Amino acid sequence: MTAPLSSPNVLLEESSADDVRIPQLGFGVWQVPADEVEAAVGTALATGYRHIDTARIYGNEEGVGRAIAASGVPREEVFVTTKVWNDDHRNVAAAFDASLKRLGLEVLDLYLIHWPAPGADAHVEAWRQLLELQQSGRVRAVGVCNFHVPHLQRLLDETGVLPSINQIELHPYLQQDELRRFHAEHGIATEAWSPLASGKEVLTDATIGEVAAKHGVTPAQAIIRWHLDIGNVVIPKSVTPSRIAENADVFGFRLDQEDLDAFATLERGMRTGPDPDRFWATPR
Repeated sequence: MTAPLSSPNVLLEESSADDVRIPQLGFGVWQVPADEVEAAVGTALATGYRHIDTARIYGNEEGVGRAIAASGVPREEVFVTTKVWNDDHRNVAAAFDASLKRLGLEVLDLYLIHWPAPGADAHVEAWRQLLELQQSGRVRAVGVCNFHVPHLQRLLDETGVLPSINQIELHPYLQQDELRRFHAEHGIATEAWSPLASGKEVLTDATIGEVAAKHGVTPAQAIIRWHLDIGNVVIPKSVTPSRIAENADVFGFRLDQEDLDAFATLERGMRTGPDPDRFWATPR
């Protein structure tokens, strides 16, 4: 069995459970087909990843669960995340039970609201149900995805409890500075999905190429290292074994201030996914 990566852990400060820590580098399975996910997660675990991120809407929770069970890695060493989809905001307990059954787990490490879906106006109700699940001990920590500052502020105003983590689209062309500042001020961990901007333009960016060449690494490795160095939890995904290993080989170097300053110039406000204020902005 391969030893875990030398990934640091991030403390989920708002968790009511003691000392819940998430590995800063994880493995995401968004858009990984159900018939490929078991092999991909198995490769990731064999490579040393100990943090797997899935969701009900991905349609691959069963394969993730099979890979974890077959890996030989003790369950307590694998941090598993899944998410409640927009149409279950008023039915969180049943959705959670179904996800847990598909994963073949008794306890989940992190459960997230996938989108605020503002038109449905049920994300506060969903958040209350996540807090109840956490209090029951069936999930160790709870959080959200794709929430903007007003969405987070509403959770605080109406429940008095903020999420321990917010998983958002974040990459060199969408750096989310305002949202990250809010997170830092309120003890919310920032987790980046689409950390390589789905490969669109960012991997051939000249500035990133220069930083990568300086350190003798690939552009993807330079970007993942940037995420780690600015404090993000990051979940790159791939189904290619060599790429899975490459994305994990980021602990032998660090970016210096000159590199970080270069990355800071790349902000474009470019989204590869939906705007959370507009996605499901009207009831369905």
